[in-house]
Amino acid sequence: MPPASPDFSSSVKLKYVKLGYQYVVDHFLTVLLVPVMVGILIEVVRLGPEEIVNLWNSLHFDLIQILCSSFFIIFIATVYFMSKPRCIYLVDYACYKPPVTCRVPFATFMEHSRLILSNNPKSVEFQMRILERSGLGEETCLPPAIHYIPPKPTMEAARGEAEVVIFSAMDSLFKKTGLKPKDIDILIVNCSLFSPTPSLSAMVINKYKLRSNIKSFNLSGMGCSAGLISIDLARDLLQVHPNSNAVVVSTEIITPNYYQGNERAMLLPNCLFRMGGAAILLSNRRTERRRAKYRLVHVVRTHKGADDKAYRCVFEEEDKEGKVGISLSKDLMAIAGEALKSNITTIGPLVLPGSEQLLFLLTLIGRKIFNPKWKPYIPDFKLAFEHFCIHAGGRAVIDELQKNLQLSAEHVEASRMTLHRFGNTSSSSLWYEMSYLEAKGRMKKGDRIWQIAFGSGFKCNSAVWKCNRTIKTPTDGPWEDCIHRYPVHIPEVVKL
Repeated sequence: MPPASPDFSSSVKLKYVKLGYQYVVDHFLTVLLVPVMVGILIEVVRLGPEEIVNLWNSLHFDLIQILCSSFFIIFIATVYFMSKPRCIYLVDYACYKPPVTCRVPFATFMEHSRLILSNNPKSVEFQMRILERSGLGEETCLPPAIHYIPPKPTMEAARGEAEVVIFSAMDSLFKKTGLKPKDIDILIVNCSLFSPTPSLSAMVINKYKLRSNIKSFNLSGMGCSAGLISIDLARDLLQVHPNSNAVVVSTEIITPNYYQGNERAMLLPNCLFRMGGAAILLSNRRTERRRAKYRLVHVVRTHKGADDKAYRCVFEEEDKEGKVGISLSKDLMAIAGEALKSNITTIGPLVLPGSEQLLFLLTLIGRKIFNPKWKPYIPDFKLAFEHFCIHAGGRAVIDELQKNLQLSAEHVEASRMTLHRFGNTSSSSLWYEMSYLEAKGRMKKGDRIWQIAFGSGFKCNSAVWKCNRTIKTPTDGPWEDCIHRYPVHIPEVVKL
């Protein structure tokens, strides 16, 4: 028998080959310029002192040329710094922590379902199966109006929930940052399904007696990704209003949106959505640079609403009995995957190192020219980010993104634990995840964070943050009394 060919993978450290490739490509200019500079230095050293003096004397400097050159350099520098976008800092944020009186253990939830849907045991069984596989824990919370049998989703109760959630988050933000209500220049409130008159932003202005010239906005109907839309809006406003503070409030009011019918597609949100909210302070003031936690780097928004299936995959409508609910399509995950691909295509060139972009480009060219059956190259986003905050919309959402982005269990830990402890808190879930990472002491100076959120319409939005300073483990926040218990093991199925 001929000798077996050597096993290349075992004889060569492919890991180090890849690391070497990444270093060379990512530092191409350095690798190219260092030999050139060394060669110039060697030539200079070879010259004698007299030759160097003669070379200097041979150069003729004209005063007018010097002045013109200096003016040109100053002009270019002025134009550059004036056209450069203002840095947007995230000074701090606060998340609402519901009281234990609002807690909804599995047994309580299922007992209420059996009493409310006593005429339809199949719907009760369906909710039980969803809850068993949801990834939620025993400490998630629902507002007081939902604890009644039957629930009492009145306008008064909905306003009461909004006041408790938003005002609690705002008070915590004022306490953490020392911000005074009169110092707020821009206010943005997003809540998808509850849009009363006067608006929620007006409610905040009335409560804290904010200035009459404040620029306030109220976003509704934009789904779970509305939090990042609010961040994008705040960024744009801060670019044109210097020396300003912007407060963003992200929440979802559950009270008026608890479905009491029998349609399975509309019962699913009942099992996943829970109370929550967050208040975020953004600023473009240079004085906030040193104490700010993060700096906003990129916001990328993708909208697939031109496609009919994408537009209707999360849809508020009436069922056959005239009861209003949110219908979730079976195509939701496939549509979310397509939206994610579009978003990644846009954000990839902004954040990925050159080595990953080159591999992706070569693979794409190879598939187009040589063999379309080549497996497409999936860029390694772990080289671009240290932390991932994936919207805790449900277990399937986190599983799908972990698989598609080839993330480890630690990378999605914050998302899974947030879903387990607080449930799907809609647009505010990303901030509970950030708070988890801080509570674990993992945020170091220079770390990059990728927030990814999905919303009705259908939208996929991303925000990239860079940690401004090493963040000490906080002594307060939504995780203060339970972080020592996390991470916990979450079984595939919890038998009820």
